[in-house]
Amino acid sequence: MVSETVQASCVTNGGTESNQGFKRKHLGSDEHASASCHNGSDAKGDIGTSGLDLTANVDEDTQLDNASKKVRLPKELTLQDMYNNQDAFDEDDEDDSDWEPVQKHIEILKWFCTNCTMVNLDDVFHCDVCGEHKESGILKHGFHASPFLPEVELIQAESEARARDKDFWSEASASNCSTAVGFDERMLLHSEIEMKSHPHPERPDRLRAIAASLAAAGIFPGKCCPIPAREITLEELKMVHSSEHIAAVDLTAQMFSSYFTPDTYANEHSAHAARLAAGLCADLASAIFSGRIKNGFALVRPPGHHAGVRQAMGFCLHNNAAVAALAAQAAGAKKVLIVDWDVHHGNGTQEIFDQNKSVLYISLHRHEGGKFYPGTGAALEVGSNGAEGYCVNIPWSRGGVGDNDYTFAFQHVVLPIASKFAPDFTIISAGFDAARGDPLGCCDVTPAGYAQMTHMLSTLSGGKLLVILEGGYNLRSISSSATSVIKVLLGESRECEPGNAVPSKAGLQTVLEVLKIQMNYWPNLSSSFGKLQSQWGMYSVENKRKQVKQRRVFEPPVWWRWGRKQLLYHILTGGHCHLK
Repeated sequence: MVSETVQASCVTNGGTESNQGFKRKHLGSDEHASASCHNGSDAKGDIGTSGLDLTANVDEDTQLDNASKKVRLPKELTLQDMYNNQDAFDEDDEDDSDWEPVQKHIEILKWFCTNCTMVNLDDVFHCDVCGEHKESGILKHGFHASPFLPEVELIQAESEARARDKDFWSEASASNCSTAVGFDERMLLHSEIEMKSHPHPERPDRLRAIAASLAAAGIFPGKCCPIPAREITLEELKMVHSSEHIAAVDLTAQMFSSYFTPDTYANEHSAHAARLAAGLCADLASAIFSGRIKNGFALVRPPGHHAGVRQAMGFCLHNNAAVAALAAQAAGAKKVLIVDWDVHHGNGTQEIFDQNKSVLYISLHRHEGGKFYPGTGAALEVGSNGAEGYCVNIPWSRGGVGDNDYTFAFQHVVLPIASKFAPDFTIISAGFDAARGDPLGCCDVTPAGYAQMTHMLSTLSGGKLLVILEGGYNLRSISSSATSVIKVLLGESRECEPGNAVPSKAGLQTVLEVLKIQMNYWPNLSSSFGKLQSQWGMYSVENKRKQVKQRRVFEPPVWWRWGRKQLLYHILTGGHCHLK
């Protein structure tokens, strides 16, 4: 929880301007947003921005009456202006016969939610957006901590987890672990230095919350073995990024604070953190493919899937998934599958492998006709220069997408194509910002949904699966989702085989659009396309019937349709009535 005090006697543009990057990257696609997207399964895809406006207005006349006697201040002041002109508020020499005691500075206390970073007034104890308590214990106990009560030293869930796994802890050792977790505390040093009006969503607390959840559940340390961290080498990075990009990232080590884009920051530790993240992903990929471990989870940051050949963007510096894919191939894998379920399209990963037939990239993301960040990832983007069909984009047309739509897309697009491709190694770019409650993604995927998708992908590549953390900005959502995914890797999850998931109308339409394009490259999709097309036909017919019933107020004689009253007939029926 972050607290701040704001002077309410000024109108500031500074906070709005300093947060432009967030709006442009993740929030800018929903200019008409509303806070309703935070309401769990009722999310409609709009993003609430009222929590980002951290400034307060003051009556202009009051300012003039009390301040203009000394110095006429500008109508709009920033906090820095207030500080620089504090003498202007001194009362001394003027006639004060009509003086009334007016409070010159009204202090408004506020705090930022530890869980979702949204702003709240100091007199409330639960976040208005996610409901998390002001003194949440999520960073110490993970999602096991109560969202409604303040932090306590020891919670019952953690105590029970430790007791339950006591015997296992005494017997477990790194030599017999089948699942590895890549984590290094030095990645927490990557953070935004510059003080802004709102905490950056990609913050060190993301890893702290997941690590606390895993520790409370006795998963890591315990059931999962650690893997030593190392920095990725220059030679390995050059296989993915240009020399200019690598040099640009390395240069940030000489700067206290710097920015690649308005929302992609770096400090003096960021280059080191990015190299550690990439190194962990490369080593996990090599260890999994060689059989030293069965599978793994890379608990890393900064994320990577927006980082392209020549640019850092979208909070990403080096592309961890791309580094891992090439490391697996260096270890002997001929074909690598990357499934990216981050709510934002992995434009960097797509660019890197756009002309590569040995890496199949499949992404499920919000797109909305290119209006959702980063604007790429349309269904027509299929690869190029002989690698057409090796890029598969499933672009959702709206927010609020949940488990059923994702499972449906897996059943009818992801798994049929992936099975035909027959990968030797599988990577998941696991952003958890499509999770229920995420302030940027505004979708509705549950931990059970993520576990189900992981289970479905674990049947490929002989179980050789690496999960790499990407986005996700609600600490409770990402920590519970990551824990569910790792339980699947450990073989503990009792997720049953999914039935016939019933998609939303928009979800079915998106899947049909993708199938129509991709069956040109994957003929095995044709039968599924035919069946779903008839299902879409039923949706359309039913929808038309509803529209006609609503609009048909007056049923004119049919013969008007061909007579002189043809125009009147058309107007009265709205063009929707047809002969039966």
